[in-house]
Amino acid sequence: MLIKKSTDIPSSEVTPKSLYLNRRKFLAGATLAGAAAVTGIGLSELSSPSITAQANAKIDGVKPSSLSTKETITPYKDVSNYNNYYEFSTDKYEPAGLAKNFKTRPWTVTIDGLVDKKQTLDVDTIIKMATPEERIYRHRCVEGWSIVVPWVGFSLSELINKAKPTSKAKFVEFTTILDMQQMPGQRGQVLDWPYVEGLRMDEAMHPLALLCFGMYGETLPNQDGAPLRIVVPWKYGFKSGKAIVRIRFTDTQPRTTWAEMAPREYGFYANVNPNVDHPRWSQAKERRLGEFLKRPTLMFNGYDQVASLYTGMDLKKNF
Repeated sequence: MLIKKSTDIPSSEVTPKSLYLNRRKFLAGATLAGAAAVTGIGLSELSSPSITAQANAKIDGVKPSSLSTKETITPYKDVSNYNNYYEFSTDKYEPAGLAKNFKTRPWTVTIDGLVDKKQTLDVDTIIKMATPEERIYRHRCVEGWSIVVPWVGFSLSELINKAKPTSKAKFVEFTTILDMQQMPGQRGQVLDWPYVEGLRMDEAMHPLALLCFGMYGETLPNQDGAPLRIVVPWKYGFKSGKAIVRIRFTDTQPRTTWAEMAPREYGFYANVNPNVDHPRWSQAKERRLGEFLKRPTLMFNGYDQVASLYTGMDLKKNF
């Protein structure tokens, strides 16, 4: 097991922290947890002292996107206080506090590899490349939980087109910042740092692939990937790299972090597929943050418009 402080019990089957803390009331017949399920109050709101996410700047000129789902949005408090961000901690409740003072300016992103013009751009220059859109996307974690978030950004293809990759470029690789001083989780050996993810070029060019710098109409909180992250809604969450500092175009499939560390458990493609179980748990159902009951997991997380990208592929082998 690579995550040293975890056990063989999947997160999807572990009683949520909030319900554990209120277990005696629940068993005694108290209606607290039931009220959460009925009213939509986030499970994390029922737990003992929670971390308040820092205030963020409003993003002006954001336009709604036709690509958005119409599903109920997960409460901001849940999304900003329950995070998979191993650079800070493997505990999902700790990144919000540990990332509070993370510095996101100055910040530059290097674009290199198989492109006509290798360059290093200031993150704010990138953010101004296109009109920001609000896209309400379902986001699924491999461990069995999911969220619906109004992300703010623009299609990754906008940046790719401006980078002018050569005809030899077949993949795009994304690298997260390596900063052990600011990111305490990187001081351990849970993963091989820095974190690296990648997409096939046609995946990266799909309109759904998002270059993201905000959510809920505001700039990204540090614990959610500020200042710049990728969001690929039809894939499991670990494919959507955070705090990006390098975008490299290559003719060979990138050696991505989880596929390298645990190839039996995490493949390069990481498409949401309820028919492919994780070796240690089922992927057939998921629990939405803020809800009590599980729901069926949808193929490609419900984004059927990407299915044509994988025509002829065996998605049980190319998982």
